Amino acid sequence: MSLAPPLILASTSRYRHELLSRLRLPFEVLAPEVDESALPGETPLELAQRLALAKARAIAARRPEAVVIGSDQVADLDGQALGKPGTHERAVQQLHRMRGRRVLFHTAVAVVCAERAFEAATLCSVAVSFRDLGDDEIENYLRAEQPYDCAGSAKCETLGISLLQSIESDDPTALIGLPLIRTSELLRQAGIDPLRTVRG
Repeated sequence: MSLAPPLILASTSRYRHELLSRLRLPFEVLAPEVDESALPGETPLELAQRLALAKARAIAARRPEAVVIGSDQVADLDGQALGKPGTHERAVQQLHRMRGRRVLFHTAVAVVCAERAFEAATLCSVAVSFRDLGDDEIENYLRAEQPYDCAGSAKCETLGISLLQSIESDDPTALIGLPLIRTSELLRQAGIDPLRTVRG
C-alpha cells in the first residue's frame, strides 16, 4: 500500500466537513475564496459545475502536492438558481416559492491535484418535491432551524425532512452538500482509496 498524498477540502462548509469525515481520511480545510456569482446566461447546473472546479483549482494552485476536493450546490427552480438565503426574510420567500413544487438540487464535486496533472469532476442532481406548506409551517421551521446558510433554505438531514414529499437521488449524501459515492470514486482515481490507502 502507498502513502496517501495530503487531502484538502476546499470549503469551510460545516456540512461538507462532516460528510467528508465519514470516509475516515485525514484532511485539511482551506477556504478557496472564489467569487460565487453566476455568469450572465449561466444555468444553475453550469454554475454548480464551474464553482466546484474553480474552488478545487484555487487551492491546488497554492498546494500543488495535495489532492483537493471542491464542491458546490445550487438549487434549481424552473431554471432559476436559488442560493443561500442569508436572512430570515429571504428564506421565507424561497420556501413560499418552492411549496408544492419540484426543485432540483445540483451538487457538483471536483478533485484536482496539480502536481499529478489530475483533474476530474462530476455532478449529482437530486429531485426534491416540497409539500404544499402553510405559512405557519414555514415560519415555525425557519425559527427552529435557521437554515440561512443552506441553498434552498432547507436541511433534509434534520427537521427540514418534514417539509418534503419525496426525494429522488442515487446518492443519499448529495442533498446535504457532498455526494460521497461520487467523491469516493474521484478520490480513488486520484490515488486515495478510503478502504485501501495508508493514512499518513
